[in-house]
Amino acid sequence: MPKPTDIRLLDVATRTEKFAYRAPIKFGGRVVTDVTLFHMTVTVETRDGRRATGYGSMPVGAVWAWPSQRVSAADAEIAMIAHSERMAQVARKYAGVGHPLEITHELSHDYAPQAAEVIKALGLAEPMPKLAQMVSASPLESAIHDAYGRALGMNSYNVLSAEFVNRDLGSYLTPEFAGEYLDRYTLREPKARMPLYHLVGALDPLTAGDVTERLTDGYPQTLPEWIAYNGLTHLKIKLNGDDLAWDVERVVRVESTAAPAQAARGCQAWHYSLDFNEKCANVQYLLDFIARVKERSPQAFERVQYIEQPTHRDLKSHPENKMHAVAKIKPVVIDESLVDFESLLLCREQGYSGVALKACKGQTEALLMGAAAQKYGMFLCVQDLSCPGWSFLHSASISARLPTIAAIEGNSRQYCPSANDGWRERYPTMFKVTDGMLGTAALNGVGLGFDWVETKR
Repeated sequence: MPKPTDIRLLDVATRTEKFAYRAPIKFGGRVVTDVTLFHMTVTVETRDGRRATGYGSMPVGAVWAWPSQRVSAADAEIAMIAHSERMAQVARKYAGVGHPLEITHELSHDYAPQAAEVIKALGLAEPMPKLAQMVSASPLESAIHDAYGRALGMNSYNVLSAEFVNRDLGSYLTPEFAGEYLDRYTLREPKARMPLYHLVGALDPLTAGDVTERLTDGYPQTLPEWIAYNGLTHLKIKLNGDDLAWDVERVVRVESTAAPAQAARGCQAWHYSLDFNEKCANVQYLLDFIARVKERSPQAFERVQYIEQPTHRDLKSHPENKMHAVAKIKPVVIDESLVDFESLLLCREQGYSGVALKACKGQTEALLMGAAAQKYGMFLCVQDLSCPGWSFLHSASISARLPTIAAIEGNSRQYCPSANDGWRERYPTMFKVTDGMLGTAALNGVGLGFDWVETKR
């Protein structure tokens, strides 16, 4: 039966905003120096006449979502923004009524057709990847979920039960989820505090001797400076994946640099995650890397919490890259590969033991994949896309509401802190970190849990 809380979409508005990075970041062999944010607002109305406007924002992230030898990063970004605009137009014409899970699921059927129209209009040399489609549509998804919660005067994570949702998880996943709803896999209150994962980029100076140009903007630059500044206990290390000696040496140097900095502040326990951005040619590279790190620095090896997406994102084309042997040593999670439930099942077959969720893939997708990963007993983490402001809080809210996620990655404060102006003052526990912890208790408001803040330019 129709529910009085079901919503219809009344209006959709879009805009973009661009920020320069204070320092470049390298991943997947590419260097990024700025970020374009795509903002979206959606106004909704419930069947019983309650109205509200929700917000969504996400970095376009073309370099990560659409790495290509045939389409430039600039053209990929233009195409992704055009796709976002097209999905906004689709949403304006959408006549359905229901829960955000149902609405966004139906809208997702238009991702590929609209992407094809963008490619045709721009005359690009290859189709838009599904991951890029998801990223460009993610502000729309989050705005719809946010607006729904605001219309009901409730947090969006507390309106996921059978009281509000019209179809169970079996309708979106497989019959084994029949009779289950997302309230089973999410928390009614956010975790009060969570550790922050700091990014150690491949270009980032570890020590003062690595600094080629000293920045004078008041923020740290070397790893010991960041450790002291934020009280860090979790470090994500970017690696090349195609230079074994460099990758091993990088981890060893991070350990030798971090250890005295941590000792100076009395910290005895800290953790690493390792991100190869799918650049490892094969699994043997990864096994050799692990063996050498363990030999060179047993302490560094013990601190590794998980390994992220070591080999190519196209799992079907590389069935030889089975992760069973690695997963016996450390959790191995997929990130770029995870674009739907089918890819999650395939990664399990190929030996992956964990899943990295991202807000940039869509709120609905994050919730569904988070539920599936929990049911299958997989390691769970949430990864960043250098998300500032709204998009960072959105990513953090997912982390704080899924029970098995232990930490939050957030690196916009490192690379584009100007995009957090205004947000730091409104949410100091999330943007002013001194003890390595984020005060996620602040993410307990209506909608996705926080309010929009205008960036001070």
